[in-house]
Amino acid sequence: MNIGQASRASGVSAKMIRYYEQIGLVRPAERRDNNNYRSFDERNVNELRFIKRARSLGFSVDEITNLLSLWRDRARPSRDVKSIADQHVAELEGRIAEMQAMADTLRHLSGCCAGDDRPDCPILADLASGDPTVGERRREAARPFGG
Repeated sequence: MNIGQASRASGVSAKMIRYYEQIGLVRPAERRDNNNYRSFDERNVNELRFIKRARSLGFSVDEITNLLSLWRDRARPSRDVKSIADQHVAELEGRIAEMQAMADTLRHLSGCCAGDDRPDCPILADLASGDPTVGERRREAARPFGG
């Protein structure tokens, strides 16, 4: 099948297929003798589906390279795959915690803003401070005791 057909079968755009080949994430597809077009087989399509699913779970290109290598190796120990997945989960949970802290800070700052015709705005004051802890200190100070 050609790159367009492989794209439709895998759900990966032709542009991304070319990129994955360029960076060595996937092996270059065989070239047909008659017109030098790429010729993709089911193995190529399965690898592209694997990559698409791994990307949808947020794995980096380096992590996907490692996972693909393990997937291709039928004698792999599953602990190696689990280790990559567990490390990725920890990274995701760390990013979630950071984002939750950002949302909490913005929610607090927004709650402190009157949102009226006056120019005073704690959101802008916090941004202008350049200190990421200012909003946190304000939020801590505004909490009731024991809360």
